[in-house]
Amino acid sequence: MNRSVIAALASGALFGVGLAISGMTDRLVVLGFLDLYGDFNPQLAFVLGGAVAVTAIAFRLVLRLPQPALTTGFKLPAATAVDRQLLLGAAIFGVGWGLVGFCPGPALVGLAGGLRDAMIFVPAMLAGSFTHYLMERRSKIGEE
Repeated sequence: MNRSVIAALASGALFGVGLAISGMTDRLVVLGFLDLYGDFNPQLAFVLGGAVAVTAIAFRLVLRLPQPALTTGFKLPAATAVDRQLLLGAAIFGVGWGLVGFCPGPALVGLAGGLRDAMIFVPAMLAGSFTHYLMERRSKIGEE
């Protein structure tokens, strides 16, 4: 295995451990954070604040480097426009997260940890992703 694959696996494992420690894999903690007028749980505000602070500092430092340590260049998104597709996708993601209490990363960590809720959510998430893929492919074929 090459160094970049090992680094990716280590980063993913560290991210998963962080999600588990922070409570992000427990959908009831997430739903409690989103329930402003009920049984509100502010725990995830600290997780979010910590993540934003680390990201803001780390991005500024890392992007000053001439190149990443394990590859030839930084791969940053080229698209900067906020369009209909981005807003619709973000809205669907947010509503789904608010209704269920899972987003993809924590759901996969929960699945690896044997959480029953994740065992229900992940197949549904994959089915939705595959349906989107088929719809996109179909619309591109229709445009040709």
